[in-house]
Amino acid sequence: MSARNHAGHVVDQFGAQAAAYVTSAVHAAGADLDRIGALVRGLPGARVLDLGCGGGHVAFAAAAAGAAVTAYDLSAEMLAAVTAEAGRRGLDRIETRQGAAESLPFPDAAFDAVLTRYSAHHWRDVPAALAEARRVLKPEGLLVVCDAVAPEEPLLDTHLQAVELLRDPSHVRDYRVSEWRRMLEIAGFVPGEALASRPRMEYASWIARMRTPEVNAAAIRALQASAPVEVAAHFAIEADGSFLLDSVLIEARPR
Repeated sequence: MSARNHAGHVVDQFGAQAAAYVTSAVHAAGADLDRIGALVRGLPGARVLDLGCGGGHVAFAAAAAGAAVTAYDLSAEMLAAVTAEAGRRGLDRIETRQGAAESLPFPDAAFDAVLTRYSAHHWRDVPAALAEARRVLKPEGLLVVCDAVAPEEPLLDTHLQAVELLRDPSHVRDYRVSEWRRMLEIAGFVPGEALASRPRMEYASWIARMRTPEVNAAAIRALQASAPVEVAAHFAIEADGSFLLDSVLIEARPR
């Protein structure tokens, strides 16, 4: 049994793989990232918080669109990788701060936009993090949440959570879109436009990125092999284990 708390799990899982997330093709491009860049370009002179920045792709897109960006993450190794990559790209308007999403070291109404992408499924307390995002966002500000999501059907939801946790013990939950909308409303946001996508998770790189132990990888393949036809069809599970992952980008404004 592990003696680490959840934050320790997250740091252990991602710190050693920081460079892999900076270069990950899945994380480095996509219609959602293009949308984020377009939204930031519509906010001249904006101060932006990349919440749970990971490999920094949102921070890079926002800075390239003209914003001053604070990249915020639990992992010091991730932040160091973001700083190094920002330097290589000539992006000098990115600063980094370390901490948890549920406790932000920033004053009220400090940011014009809070952006988070493929991070929230690792947060221990999403409602608390959204409340903090609402606090540090200006009254007329913009929140953009992009993450993997679970299908509404429990059969499909359960399969996804199982394979995610086997791959990565720091995984908490891929929330359903209905859950996201409810959490955003409770935190004081009005959820607006949503952009759905289904990126393909190439199995070998998906596993390698998290250094998934072989016994866990074998368990994932066993779950895929025994999955009912409804599960196999929805996720388009391929012979090598690759599959499609439901994702969504939700734009929200303070109420």
